[in-house]
Amino acid sequence: MTDPEAAPAAASAPDSRNLMMRIAAAAVLIPLAVAIAYAGGWLWAALVTLAAIGLFVEWLAIVGLAGATRVIVPGVTALAVAGLCFAIGRLDAALIVLGIGFVAVVSIAPERRNWAAAGFLYAAAAEIASVLVRFDSVKGFAALMFVLLIVWVTDSGGYFAGRGIGGPKLWPRVSPKKTWAGAVGGFAASLAVAGGFAAFGLGKMGPLLMLSAVLSVVSQLGDLFESAVKRRFGVKDSSHIIPGHGGLMDRLDGFVAAVVVAALFGFLRGGADGVGRGLMVW
Repeated sequence: MTDPEAAPAAASAPDSRNLMMRIAAAAVLIPLAVAIAYAGGWLWAALVTLAAIGLFVEWLAIVGLAGATRVIVPGVTALAVAGLCFAIGRLDAALIVLGIGFVAVVSIAPERRNWAAAGFLYAAAAEIASVLVRFDSVKGFAALMFVLLIVWVTDSGGYFAGRGIGGPKLWPRVSPKKTWAGAVGGFAASLAVAGGFAAFGLGKMGPLLMLSAVLSVVSQLGDLFESAVKRRFGVKDSSHIIPGHGGLMDRLDGFVAAVVVAALFGFLRGGADGVGRGLMVW
């Protein structure tokens, strides 16, 4: 084998190992997440709260505030107490606690105050939206699974379409590996989810197609947003907590963006206790 031939072969070995790690991690985490989402209640609130705390801590690490204990403590405390309020169904109390937490973070941050505030808002928005989408006892699980599946297939479809087709880069300065082929592939895969939900009578085809298209695009924008933040601070992965995926932000960036938009849309149509119905019933 010549040197030019050996280089791609050597490069493909780590890629193959990384793919296998991604698949193995997904095989464990996805069924666990679905089971907890199905259970709902305090279990889902607990998982969402832990994820929100992880997002906040990783954000601070990315922006250079990993050692800022006086920022971490009030932020984590507010997210944790809000999670307890969500678990017992006190949405109003949770929002008050998060508001106090935001003021505390902004007031105490010794430096990069705007970045610290943005990180808390990012984590708090993810916590609020994830709980609200599932909160609806009638359509909450279906709505949450719709959002999760849109994000998962957008990510997977984009990954395989990008690797298999290649072509022009989507935004090389921010995310050098993402291609337009991957973006289109992920978008197309999301429409298949809408078709599946409609086929099983879980919603009307037209509105679900529209919703899946919006959430797929938003999910990809969320991924690019996280990449831009990491690029701004010269960070490759938010952490290494998930084998093959990096950190929680690396895995949940698209979901955070999609679930926030989904929750906002569902809230406008169904109110705070009917976000799921607002998404799925037309």
